[in-house]
Amino acid sequence: MTRYREIGEELARRIVAGDLVPGDELPGIRELGRQWSTTPSTASRAQRALAEAGLIELADRRRALVAADALFAARRFLHGQVVLRLAGSDDPALDLVVRGLGRSVVPVPAAGSAAGLRAVAQGRADAAAVHLLHHSGLYNAPFARALLRGRRPHLVHLWRREQGLLIPPDRSGPTSIPELAGRRVARRAPGTGTRALLDRLLLDAGLDPDALRGPEFGSHLEVALAVAGGIVDAGLGVRSAAAALDLRFVPVAWEDYDLVLPGDALDPAAPLVTAVRSSKVQAAVEALGGYDTARSGEVVDLDARPDLA
Repeated sequence: MTRYREIGEELARRIVAGDLVPGDELPGIRELGRQWSTTPSTASRAQRALAEAGLIELADRRRALVAADALFAARRFLHGQVVLRLAGSDDPALDLVVRGLGRSVVPVPAAGSAAGLRAVAQGRADAAAVHLLHHSGLYNAPFARALLRGRRPHLVHLWRREQGLLIPPDRSGPTSIPELAGRRVARRAPGTGTRALLDRLLLDAGLDPDALRGPEFGSHLEVALAVAGGIVDAGLGVRSAAAALDLRFVPVAWEDYDLVLPGDALDPAAPLVTAVRSSKVQAAVEALGGYDTARSGEVVDLDARPDLA
């Protein structure tokens, strides 16, 4: 390993350990060189590598500072080749972000929020994308705490997203949940967060979810395609799927869309967390329609948050 990389990795490890925190000032180039018994040019190269990776901020005529987002940038710097095995919920925005991460994320065949959580609990996946509303009114945290008890469960907030009825644009269709009665409706599979949401909305409207007619589909885009193709009268899905196929959209709920993972998966998750904190990525996600990225990348240690029981 080259000397400048050794210096960079040692500083990254100090950031992960908490010995260096955002806002801390690093030694000057000459002092850094003396500490590692190397030349100022090697120390300067180490700082440039850390700055390019987002761990530190450089400025003329002052010393480098540890960056605000240094913790996850340091994890990515140290574990960039580690792969995140990701299971869980379908989402057009998540597909967009994951495509940009190349081989850093590998999908696990466990579709839907419930199946994704089960895959993480069983060790077949490192993290799951979920959007499950608990009877307490909280999203995702109670399920993560229950299934990952003793494994330092964490939530990484990806974004809020809008769900609603997808309806053909060129003819009348159901514009409310009660109007789904007697209609042919596209549904997601049992165990998905969208199916759970639809069943709850039907029950709240006094309808029997089991009485609903219509085929089941594996993704929001497939639901939108079924509506656009006239196979069904309506479907429940995200606004971005409706926008992609120029369908009418009747909003019914905003939901928290989170990553659930144990503490030991934070390192392989670092590239994904870093990506969703990027303003460029957030702009691309919001351009799809129906997404709120104000808290994207927020990490919550559930063991430290008893209020999210």
